Amino acid sequence: STTYITCPADPKKTLGIKLPFLVMIIKNLKKYFTFEVQVLDDKNVRRRFRASNYQSTTRVKPFICTMPMRLDDGWNQIQFNLSDFTRRAYGTNYIETLRVQV
Repeated sequence: STTYITCPADPKKTLGIKLPFLVMIIKNLKKYFTFEVQVLDDKNVRRRFRASNYQSTTRVKPFICTMPMRLDDGWNQIQFNLSDFTRRAYGTNYIETLRVQV
């Protein structure tokens, strides 16, 4: 079975975070793991970035960018520069973080 934690829980609400960095400390449980961040760009488009440890290639589609992530044994610190990823993947500028799902 698959379990997610989504913030905010209400799909009509947003986080409204303007700082373009996401930092997480994740323990490698030797299981499949993914996280997804939804951002708003300067074209007023909602874009999603999904990183997972079961994917081997990066794919950029109009509304979602999926990418592989390697986790070391034990604890891992993930630093995600959302502004840089938004610019590289879509050629647009990051405005804010709307949702996070782990």
